[in-house]
Amino acid sequence: MSLQAYRRALALPRVRFTIALMFLARLPMTAMGILLTLHVVSDLNRGYTEAGLVGAASVLASALAAPTMGRMLDRHGLRRVVTVCGTCSAAFWISMPHLPYLALLVLAAPAGALAVPAQSLTRQFLTALVPEDQRRAVFSLDMILGEASFVVGPALAVVAMTQISSTGALTGIGVWLGLVAVVLYVTHLPIRSGAEQEVTDPADRPRMLTWLNGRIIGSLITTVGSMFALIGTEVAVIATMKSHDQTAWTGTVIAAMSIASIIGGLVHGAVRRSLSQGTLAVLLCALLVPVGLLGHAWWMLAIALVPMNLMCTPALAAGTEAISRLAPSQVRGEAIGLLSTATGLGMALGNPVVGFAIDHTSAGWGFAVAGLGGLFLAAAGVLLDRGTNLRTSIDPVAEEGLA
Repeated sequence: MSLQAYRRALALPRVRFTIALMFLARLPMTAMGILLTLHVVSDLNRGYTEAGLVGAASVLASALAAPTMGRMLDRHGLRRVVTVCGTCSAAFWISMPHLPYLALLVLAAPAGALAVPAQSLTRQFLTALVPEDQRRAVFSLDMILGEASFVVGPALAVVAMTQISSTGALTGIGVWLGLVAVVLYVTHLPIRSGAEQEVTDPADRPRMLTWLNGRIIGSLITTVGSMFALIGTEVAVIATMKSHDQTAWTGTVIAAMSIASIIGGLVHGAVRRSLSQGTLAVLLCALLVPVGLLGHAWWMLAIALVPMNLMCTPALAAGTEAISRLAPSQVRGEAIGLLSTATGLGMALGNPVVGFAIDHTSAGWGFAVAGLGGLFLAAAGVLLDRGTNLRTSIDPVAEEGLA
């Protein structure tokens, strides 16, 4: 394995700056969930269910609004979108310490819908800045940094909450989001490459039925399957550790999963040719199914989860690469927004389905349900993708309609 692919991609103009900026932009977003929970439970003296309602409203609204936000980016450009989103996000988080619970619950959904779409923006920036044959490396690196942000962000949030104050932590999030919006406005990173800007009129949008074809839908369904399996795995790990009185080792097991995912991402981005999104997702889910049978000690579970987590970052990076390649530049923001929705849908489905299975069977069955559910969805996405490929290769007229 050579790191030359990463060196070439990072040597491109503005790529290193973009990756660093968007890592900082996403840090507060990884801390939002724990900050919301701590604020509702500790400061507002409410229960965890009430805290969960606020968090769910925000996350669900953000996922559902992602395609619309992408459409706004396609039509109106970066600066208008980050001005509106940055203002709304900063105002919501700065005012949060002073809001009663009911107001917080009511405002959580619109605030989530109008949050700065950092994940989607990162994908668009990198697609615009990096040639297609080098995107695997930068998307893999982006996913790796995403793993790191989920370690650093919540830890910083807890430190700020405990060492400063909840008001200071929540206000800091708002100020941070506002500064991110200002930097994005000033730097005005491209959401289309130079060649695409020259030949593309944003107003000349193809109809959705002409570009939302079987290949893109198949990739989105495969992403839902991958996220279903990954979120289900986290639930099953927590339940397994608790059922065997090893809760203290839960963080160690999850850390081992993250390390394996990072290693897999490094290999995926470095090799000249890698497996397809569908193959990676199917392997991820299939390797998860038997994990519950392979041991109950924390170290045995950590080892058993390594193979499937080696496929985690590659599968998600390959999904981003596929959408960036298949979607026309005029609608790329909307297509990447749909990818964010698919990610959120997988998370929303995996948590309750696997939790229900664990409640009515055992923790070990959680891994099987997460793997089988993800495998069903991933296989459906692969079949749809390959079926579309087959039809277009046989019917040139259909291929022209899907182009």
